[in-house]
Amino acid sequence: MVTTMNRQRTTIKQVASEAGVSIQTVSRVLNDLPHVAPDTRERVLGVIERLQYRPSTLARSLIQRRSLMLGVITAGLSHIGPSRTLSGITAQAGAMGYDLLLHELPTFDTAEIEPFLDTILARQIDGIIVAVPEIGDNRQWLLPQLPDLHVPLVLLTMHPQPGLPIVSMDNYKGGRLATEHLLAQGYRRIGHVAGPLTWWEAQQRKAGWADALAAAGLAVSDAMWIEGNWSSKSGELAAYQLLDRYPDLDAVFAANDQMALSLMAVARRRGRSVPGDLAVVGFDGMPEAAYFCPSLTTVQQDLHQLGCQAVRQLVGVIESLRSSDNHQEFQAVWIEPQLIVRESSAARLAA
Repeated sequence: MVTTMNRQRTTIKQVASEAGVSIQTVSRVLNDLPHVAPDTRERVLGVIERLQYRPSTLARSLIQRRSLMLGVITAGLSHIGPSRTLSGITAQAGAMGYDLLLHELPTFDTAEIEPFLDTILARQIDGIIVAVPEIGDNRQWLLPQLPDLHVPLVLLTMHPQPGLPIVSMDNYKGGRLATEHLLAQGYRRIGHVAGPLTWWEAQQRKAGWADALAAAGLAVSDAMWIEGNWSSKSGELAAYQLLDRYPDLDAVFAANDQMALSLMAVARRRGRSVPGDLAVVGFDGMPEAAYFCPSLTTVQQDLHQLGCQAVRQLVGVIESLRSSDNHQEFQAVWIEPQLIVRESSAARLAA
């Protein structure tokens, strides 16, 4: 009995013979290239499906003189944000015909990245995605290493730099969206629980909050904000301190949903209803936030789309360098956040 496991692999030559076309025509169909008649394309695709032909990645890479593999450097895959981003990278890479070589850093703020780069570069990859947020000086390796990489690079979530392809959520806009929403709901004493300010994302969200208040003619003081570290525990501690130092607070924008949910719990313990006495807006779009009581208003960031866009950007760079016109100008690509309005930020009742 011949099983699927020991059946001989179908070749592109067999597909061409069965379809009555050349090997070049089959290749054009496989790569979705033009100049193939519609009826011929359909016939070839039918043969491919019937014979269960699976193109050889190795053969394809040899023909195209590239590995069809992208390197990904990431960190914190036990957290939901990095895992969502990697999900987008994986899905888009597969859709564009690329495999991935993944390396996870031991911590988000690892600055010694050279060994990871060397390992990836040794595999002859076509490009690299650095899917790690900018934290402190963890980008100190970047500029000295760039001339020696010899492969395209796309970076996620960092301060834009001329000549570097960067893909990021617009954290600043997200901070403004949250604060402007609270202002529109009638709140004026709006505090902020920031993320760790060594993180560029946290800096941008805080800047959006402060600038929205300033644009509304409201003063910003140190008493109005406090720094957390993204965790629920830090949100709890920050909430107690913020309510003690700024008792007239009537609303808070928290830099992530975990800290926002902790803040709502502390408010209840202090006898303050949400949103009656205190409105709350978070950031991230954590799915569970919709099922709390009250449900949490949040700034949603599509991290799956962030990963997809990173791959599209990187493949675009790869293709531009392979073309005769390789003078592409690289700019930062911003993924727009979306405000999801729920119960925790209902309009302030008139006094």
